[in-house]
Amino acid sequence: MSELFDAVDALVASRSPLPPPAERRRLRQAHALTLDEVAAALGVRRATVGGWESGKSEPRPPEREAYARLLKQLAALYPAPQSSGAPQEGTGTAAPAAQAGPTGGAAEATATAEAEEPQAAPPAPVRHASATQRPVPRAEQAPHSSRRPAARKAAPADTPAPGGAYAHGPLLVLDADTERQVTGYGVGGLILDVPAKSLPALVEWTLTEARLGSQKLHGSGKDSDALLVLTEAACERYGLPTALSEAERLAGRLPEGHKVIKQLERADWQLTKRGLGPWARIYRPAHGSRRQCVQLCIPSWRALDDRSWGHAAQLPPPELARVLGVYAARVMTPVGSTAVTGLQLMTALNPPTRASEPDADGRRHREHRPGSLSTEPVDPAPCEAIDGHPVLARLPRFHVRGPGERLFEEAYDWARDMTDTECMQRYLVGLDVNLAFGAAANGAVVGLASPPVHVAEPVFDPAVPGSWLVDLSHVDLSRVKVAKQWRDLDGGLLPSPFTPTGQRPEGPAWYATPTVAYAVELGYDVAPLEAWVRRESGRFLDGWYKRLRDAYVATMADLGVAEKLPPGEFLKAMDGYKSRDPELGIVVDAVKMTVKGGIGKLQEKARGGGWKPGQAWPALARPTWRPDIRATVISRARINMHRKMLALAAATGRYPVAVLSDCAVYAADGPSPLDVLPYGADGKTVPGSFRLGVSPGMVKHEGTQSVLWGADVLERLGADGHVANLARYIKTGEVTAKDTGE
Repeated sequence: MSELFDAVDALVASRSPLPPPAERRRLRQAHALTLDEVAAALGVRRATVGGWESGKSEPRPPEREAYARLLKQLAALYPAPQSSGAPQEGTGTAAPAAQAGPTGGAAEATATAEAEEPQAAPPAPVRHASATQRPVPRAEQAPHSSRRPAARKAAPADTPAPGGAYAHGPLLVLDADTERQVTGYGVGGLILDVPAKSLPALVEWTLTEARLGSQKLHGSGKDSDALLVLTEAACERYGLPTALSEAERLAGRLPEGHKVIKQLERADWQLTKRGLGPWARIYRPAHGSRRQCVQLCIPSWRALDDRSWGHAAQLPPPELARVLGVYAARVMTPVGSTAVTGLQLMTALNPPTRASEPDADGRRHREHRPGSLSTEPVDPAPCEAIDGHPVLARLPRFHVRGPGERLFEEAYDWARDMTDTECMQRYLVGLDVNLAFGAAANGAVVGLASPPVHVAEPVFDPAVPGSWLVDLSHVDLSRVKVAKQWRDLDGGLLPSPFTPTGQRPEGPAWYATPTVAYAVELGYDVAPLEAWVRRESGRFLDGWYKRLRDAYVATMADLGVAEKLPPGEFLKAMDGYKSRDPELGIVVDAVKMTVKGGIGKLQEKARGGGWKPGQAWPALARPTWRPDIRATVISRARINMHRKMLALAAATGRYPVAVLSDCAVYAADGPSPLDVLPYGADGKTVPGSFRLGVSPGMVKHEGTQSVLWGADVLERLGADGHVANLARYIKTGEVTAKDTGE
């Protein structure tokens, strides 16, 4: 009888029900299993499992029962979407797939195709992790010496699932396995199978099936193009080198004759002027309103600069997708370095044109948007132009312009020797201003689309943006107005607010409007000799600031540092905040570098060989090449810093020992910022001075060192009357090179 029972069991096992092939693949990828892992568990070849998932073959006993058991357990963990549209086994055709919305559970998706050239077919159903799901602890990872991760897994899912035309989000990180099969990792833990077998086919697939991109940030702007990030393994799969040669690195691109570029040309794809480099754009001319453009980012070609992105280039694909996805959602889809992205964000949020009202024929036309920049570049005033600019071509060769010829608004780099009283204190405490240049951009009135106008002997107007030739050497910091009240201070212990070196100016010099306005605020009259002013003005950067401010504050909140914390709680929350989620720590640094880099790009200098002074360089063709806007922001940042130091000095008698850009160093009896800032029991401090907090313009603890350390650094690095800037080393205390002022 037992033999009959065994025969019946074998007969049932030979017909164990299985889900359809597409569902088998979905379940495997939902659990982040590779074909090799499933094949090893069942004792079959990898190609056999691949055949089961593609529908080319069916499992037989004894593997069928074990395979059915595996899929049943996975189905309990990862139930299919309600409107999956998946066909039942044996029906032959699938019902139309409905777009899946956010669901709980693991985050993944599949999209398969057999042919190299993708067809415009409805994409496979997709499941996303819940927007409220927190990242689960990652399994212990193997050392990242291999280009290919030992096992694929879904990314931590804390990014809201997108929908609509861009249901799969703004980007994919592509990786290839040992069998040359490509997988795309997206935001929210998304996983896609990528069928394309060449770079032209990949671009086609991205535009027709991948459903990648992001919505425009302004009603008159443009949607962001899809971004594909290629790992080293993906580069090899698509015929690209894993690293650039020295010549290619210096050129910033592959040579025009490279085989992959030839493939793109044969498929009628074009590259922008920067070619196929670390950041590349592959496109076809737009037809009507339909854009056909895909961006590539290749980290192994140094696309992700470690100064901005830390160790992001070394992250496994799912984690890299998470980092870039959070940045894309909160800032914008990267279009290059953080500096390039910061500059592009300005026009994405404040585009130069809009659709006009219908004319007599009912047609709309493109017209200038009030409050934005022009679509054409605007020449700077001669004093605003940097050396070598075409507007200065008349100057003699090797002519060095002084303060009376050139606007020189830069961040602070000032230091002084410590007083005897300060040497008797125990600590040096550094205070760092959050997003200093971002806070300075907020509310800044700048010139817009019109060129500057020269005015002789003008009357100064603080509401008019421009550059002013004026003598501010009479402003005496020993007696100034603080909060509209005259105060006597030790002016020799404060840097001048009018120069980046902190030295008192000598004679007339060019200044941006905020600098001259601050002299008036301090209680002194000004009499400009001449000016270049911009009559058309506005707060062009307000939206840019708000976007980056929100990105920074939201990411810091995710790291446990919320707004409006009491001072003590804020300092406690800041202690080791990046270690709570290193990937979000990368995003925070990238946001900060987007602010600094975006402002810096407003005055991009000539780069590369072959350029001669007096000749135009490519950056000058941009409407956003605006050194006057950069000067206004940096002027406001320096003035904001001085205003806070002045208020603190007037209230407490404390003076900075060193100032470097957005960091000020003070001597104190204790190691905490609370030993510098006079907070009361009510949690309030000196009005107008430094306040601890996470918001832009508030300060955090940069670092603390001993006064003995400071005295040693000053002695070691001081020479020829130069005083080393202790703010440069206060964070870690390490002095790795001579202080050159760079």
